[in-house]
Amino acid sequence: MDFKALVGAMSPDTYQKLADAVATGRWADGNVLSEQQKAQTLQLVLAYQSTVLKSDELFTVGADGQLIQKTKAELKKQFDSDAIARFGHDDI
Repeated sequence: MDFKALVGAMSPDTYQKLADAVATGRWADGNVLSEQQKAQTLQLVLAYQSTVLKSDELFTVGADGQLIQKTKAELKKQFDSDAIARFGHDDI
């Protein structure tokens, strides 16, 4: 099985487990990923994001294989909504 076929056959559940492992540096059972496992798992996660999810979120790879980069203004617009709770220093 070649790499593209492997990524295309990956289930969403498997992708999520791999993404969690990359984010935490540990497998679901608590074992630490080796440097080689981190590199290979990250490659699989990015390939899945670019080919299957076709995400335009920041810190993903687009369908063209390029990292998604948003300007500060784009990010501010994305996160500038009433859904974000804002607290003052004495509110906590």
